Amino acid sequence: MSDIQGFTQSMIATNGTRLSVHQAGEGPPLVLLHGYPQNHNTWGKIAPRLAENFRVIIPDLRGYGESDIPENTPDNRPYSKREMALDIVGLLDALGHDTAHVLGHDRGARVAYRFALDHPARLDRLGIIEIVPTGDFWASWDADLALKAYHWTFLAQPGPLPERMISADGPGYMDWTLAAWTHVGDLSPFTDAGLASYRRQAADPNRIAAMCNDYRAGATLDRVLDLADRAAGAQIAAPTLFIWAKGGFPARTGKPLALWQAWATNLTGVEITQTGHFAMEEVPDAVLQAVLPHFIT
Repeated sequence: MSDIQGFTQSMIATNGTRLSVHQAGEGPPLVLLHGYPQNHNTWGKIAPRLAENFRVIIPDLRGYGESDIPENTPDNRPYSKREMALDIVGLLDALGHDTAHVLGHDRGARVAYRFALDHPARLDRLGIIEIVPTGDFWASWDADLALKAYHWTFLAQPGPLPERMISADGPGYMDWTLAAWTHVGDLSPFTDAGLASYRRQAADPNRIAAMCNDYRAGATLDRVLDLADRAAGAQIAAPTLFIWAKGGFPARTGKPLALWQAWATNLTGVEITQTGHFAMEEVPDAVLQAVLPHFIT
């Protein structure tokens, strides 16, 4: 069963762990990768429409949703985007797909572009929603952005400090975070099933720790890998679509499209208005209008 209409759910072994994967549709494979603090449900409003043209594959990232929660290591490698990209390679292998389109939001978009850089032969087309590259985002911080993106430093603090603080009221912290990052400033964009799953995730101490480990990797190994690739001139060759919200996190860098132009040789950018960070749930029709022409070739 799946809480996305028309989808089925199964556990699939990949890269030494198991991912909870929701699938539906026929056609070229399209992998959808969610972000923090969410899971597969962030795609619930657009996935059925995408399944009319694609074999849509929606994993919960390791540590999120119903996927396994690997133990972290001092270097945070198990939660690095390089390791999560290997999860997607293994997932494609398990499902018998040589290549796929990949569309990611937030943390999932960081997995998506790491997949594009590390495994270019496995990627057809890439979609990025509401991020700029990790190294560039850190380098763009000023006081205003630091206040808006405080969770980047808070969640990355050594355990168990952030875990203990969030666990005092995990669902309440989840509601506050989700509402604060929407355009309307409340929880109305989220479906009942999605909101329930996000709250359930935030009530699980093990998943809280996994989400913190995700950000610890972002502050350490992910940033190091980005800087090394930037110094080496690495670029994404696949056709790339970048979608950002007019009032979202990338927009606060002042130059989100220019940042991606340094990384992608074939880039299209679309700015969406009247949405906060969660565009797929806030303005699903606008997201579909942007992504369908990119992936239907």
